[in-house]
Amino acid sequence: MKNLQQHNYNIYPSLLDRFANYINSSQIYQDYYGFAEEPSISEEEFEKQQFQSLIDGINRVPFESEAADKGTMFNEVIDCIIENRKSDKMNIEVNKAAPAIQVSWKNWIHSFNTWDCKTIADALKGAVCQNLIEGFLQTKYGAVKLYGYYDYLLPFCLVDLKTTKSYSAFKFIKNWQHIVYPFILNTNGISINDFTYLVYKWNKEGGEIFEENYTFDAQNDIPKLTDFVEQFIEFMEINKHLITDLKVFNKQQ
Repeated sequence: MKNLQQHNYNIYPSLLDRFANYINSSQIYQDYYGFAEEPSISEEEFEKQQFQSLIDGINRVPFESEAADKGTMFNEVIDCIIENRKSDKMNIEVNKAAPAIQVSWKNWIHSFNTWDCKTIADALKGAVCQNLIEGFLQTKYGAVKLYGYYDYLLPFCLVDLKTTKSYSAFKFIKNWQHIVYPFILNTNGISINDFTYLVYKWNKEGGEIFEENYTFDAQNDIPKLTDFVEQFIEFMEINKHLITDLKVFNKQQ
């Protein structure tokens, strides 16, 4: 999905998620720390953390996160089962006695319940895995290229695999993938509006699987997306002196 359209910005969904975390930092703080008698961090400090996380995300600052890497390892296992292949990124071994699938990558070693992996992979059988897509959104600041890698494309649905230690209903409702990716597909002539977050909650003896289902509604979602992207652009322009990775401005370093 290539397009040579002139555009002023390059933005992917997780940047919009970080921006949402920053502008909603007060509410998020109250949700996590509001009832603590002695919170480990003040609301002002938490807001500063969210601001720095957003700037670091724009600047693509590398960071180590065992939780994020564990999720990536789990994704790779599922991809390998769906595509019936070996991994060229990680060392994956099957322990039939456990039963478990052990993955070594970077400095981490994690084991995943074999039956859970197969259950998820069976639900995604035939999916196209990890594909880059891009499309263009018209804003008052010019064209914006929205892009990213979806996890799984099925004939009538996009699926994003999430992993988490705790889960509550509609945990990912404020994420932008379920709006951005269907928007991109539709702008490329692929009419897929249904989006599912397939959520795997970690447990020692195996996990629990949940689903969150959303339907892209162009009439409502495109104006909402346009407004939020424009807010994000205004934030970036105000803080341009802090941004060192110029790709977001569609410029060379």
